[in-house]
Amino acid sequence: MEPKLDPQSYIFCCVGNKKIDEIAYLNPLMTFREKEGLTLILEKEDAIWNNIQFESVYRLITLSVHSSLDAVGLTASFSEKLASRNISANVISAYFHDHIFVQEHKAEEALKALYELQSLEGKQDNF
Repeated sequence: MEPKLDPQSYIFCCVGNKKIDEIAYLNPLMTFREKEGLTLILEKEDAIWNNIQFESVYRLITLSVHSSLDAVGLTASFSEKLASRNISANVISAYFHDHIFVQEHKAEEALKALYELQSLEGKQDNF
């Protein structure tokens, strides 16, 4: 899995039904349109600078190994491991990698759990 913890802090917010070109200056890491509005993931500092309301702060863990969008079980495996430690996992699967947003205060614990899972999977592969 090769988990890597990003040093930045991120937030999720909703900017109503704005168009992407209206919020481009915010340089969102991600956008997703739901019927309720446009969700953004922004760096925490950008949200503060632009007076954008948010509830929680997250850190990003990227699984550096290339994963297929058609792979079965990877998300379930790491979600189960994180859930066993009461860590929420907000997962985004992009073209090359899976990305997990975890609560900022649990980021180091989440990274440790993912390393443990990686170690267990490596041992199973040797049998």
